[in-house]
Amino acid sequence: MTRIEQMEQVATRLKGLRDALSLTTAQIASFLNIDEQTYISYEEGLCDIPLGFLQHVANLFDVELNVLLFGEEPKMNSYYVTRAGKGTRVERTKAYSYQSLAAGFKNRNFDPLFVTVEPNDNPITLNSHEGQEWNCVVEGRMELHIGDKIIVLETGDSIMYDSSRPHGMKALDGKMMKFITIIS
Repeated sequence: MTRIEQMEQVATRLKGLRDALSLTTAQIASFLNIDEQTYISYEEGLCDIPLGFLQHVANLFDVELNVLLFGEEPKMNSYYVTRAGKGTRVERTKAYSYQSLAAGFKNRNFDPLFVTVEPNDNPITLNSHEGQEWNCVVEGRMELHIGDKIIVLETGDSIMYDSSRPHGMKALDGKMMKFITIIS
């Protein structure tokens, strides 16, 4: 499945959730504290939907993030094993690919993801969402912006931060970067 098809599926699930809740686009945008036109562009698949936004939707409306991202309802409640390279994957943008590391575990308190970031020259897009985030660089180097701070993380470095602060990252040195993130 292409990245565009994956984005369209996430947008369709977002619209389906709104329909199931019997909310208008104006109502859900108000609940999510975003502009209605921005919400409509997410729902129509016209632009990239930030992961933090999807996490906020999941938390606010008590659905699993995996349902929005992958269309799968988790089933396990005692343990769930994700074998190397086998996690459920979605490419949100040309530069970002996410792999869920706990897709089958229901009622999670946090979401662990393996993220691959391709190098690009685009400006960093900042986003924010409720909760906290922890990142650990597995390969490459990351430039992380949190508010006005710019932090460079090397392979093996990790950081935890308040994800309600605007944040965004990019791969450095023209090389792919991989990291594990845990989002609460």
